[in-house]
Amino acid sequence: MTTLPDTLPKAWRPPMGWNSWDSYGTTITEDEVLANARFMAKHLKVAGWSTLVIDAGWFDPHAHAHGYSDGTPLCIDEYGRQIPDEHRFPSSAGGKGFGPLANAVHELGLELGVHVMRGIPRQAVHENLPVKGTGLTAQDVADTAHTCVWNHDNYGLKRGDAGAQAWYDAQVDLFASWGLDFLKVDDMQTPFFPEEIEAYHNAIAKAERRYGRRITLSLSPGGWVASTHVDFLRNVAQMWRISDDLWDRWEDVFQQFPRLARWAPLQRTGHWADADMLPLGHIGLRAERGDDRQSRLTIDEQKTLLTLWCMGRSPLMVGGDLPTSDDDAIALLSNPALREVTAGSANNREIVRERLFAEWNVEESYIGDLIIWTADAAEWADGTPSAHPGGHYGAIFWTGGDPYDLKGNIQLQSFVGIDGRNRDWTLIDLWSDAPGTASDMRLEGEGEDRVIRGTIPAHGALWFVIRPF
Repeated sequence: MTTLPDTLPKAWRPPMGWNSWDSYGTTITEDEVLANARFMAKHLKVAGWSTLVIDAGWFDPHAHAHGYSDGTPLCIDEYGRQIPDEHRFPSSAGGKGFGPLANAVHELGLELGVHVMRGIPRQAVHENLPVKGTGLTAQDVADTAHTCVWNHDNYGLKRGDAGAQAWYDAQVDLFASWGLDFLKVDDMQTPFFPEEIEAYHNAIAKAERRYGRRITLSLSPGGWVASTHVDFLRNVAQMWRISDDLWDRWEDVFQQFPRLARWAPLQRTGHWADADMLPLGHIGLRAERGDDRQSRLTIDEQKTLLTLWCMGRSPLMVGGDLPTSDDDAIALLSNPALREVTAGSANNREIVRERLFAEWNVEESYIGDLIIWTADAAEWADGTPSAHPGGHYGAIFWTGGDPYDLKGNIQLQSFVGIDGRNRDWTLIDLWSDAPGTASDMRLEGEGEDRVIRGTIPAHGALWFVIRPF
């Protein structure tokens, strides 16, 4: 549980947590949340994982796999605010909401959040329920033409209207009274609705003052979110998505390279561009898409995903059901380098991206992209010293379908700078203890001629830190 005051900003490092969507869609139960919380506390908390988020439909008594209910009655209170389905969340009975579940998660040293859609439940509007704390009703504040195209739970609110602000104030006040730490608010960015986002930010600020606790705001989805919005987003949110939903397909991972390259230089303490959930481990149990499965990404593709997210300082929200995920996935998530790099790096950026061909510049012979990132090892925002003072993080990605030999083309000075090339350096593999293809990465040569050698597996990555002796 995070309480006020705190000298550190909210989300002072990119949050690391678990989200129910990839595993359970709208159907997650209290027992399943607790099972994931206990697993996280026992196996992953030490590596930096700390938050659990109940995704969409927790208020839907008719929730089912592979989609949303459409027009069925929801669980709402007398003011039209969503409350948990008591059959799936029995501890919420008697008006307790998520309070008991939040307490159980806090006792494990973790934080709890929920997903909610932009706007007001249609059911509240049809029944014309009062807006708490006002003389208004749901029909006074709703904009019935301002709806989500892919979810039909809610109507929009009259943007910029005091009544709309009052509705969000009342909703967030209820969530804060339960002790929630994290709110993922959906249908906010595609299209981009600044008035609604600011209203939600204002509601959170009001609830934080009343209850003396901090609440992280995460915005979704992220299709076509322009980086020109960054100043506005830093003022109102701690996380914002930069893509639509990502699943366990290589093409989804591949598409995140240019997005993270665009956003990484704009990352700031407390405010993070989010490349979406990690479809790792056991997903699809009762999800929106696909069958029950362990992630279809290869282990090397999973390492690439995690490496890219960390070098881009994206939040890490894993989607797999933790207790039933395979050992390899848990081993990847347990890597302390995930927190080390997301919390303790600076000047993160892509420095090389080259399309390579089997025959020089013959388009039909294209074999893949070689992509290189670097970052400086830095002190953490909480004052934790860098794990590698004076060091530099590096990642070399290969998007081709066959392994690629670096052939001595990657110079050390690309990472340590021209002025640092003659110093004594050592190279440390950040995936050295992880499953997947074993790395033959190494430094070769002397002085200014030193290069990084190695073979990158198909769709793979070499991830390392170069530190001075």
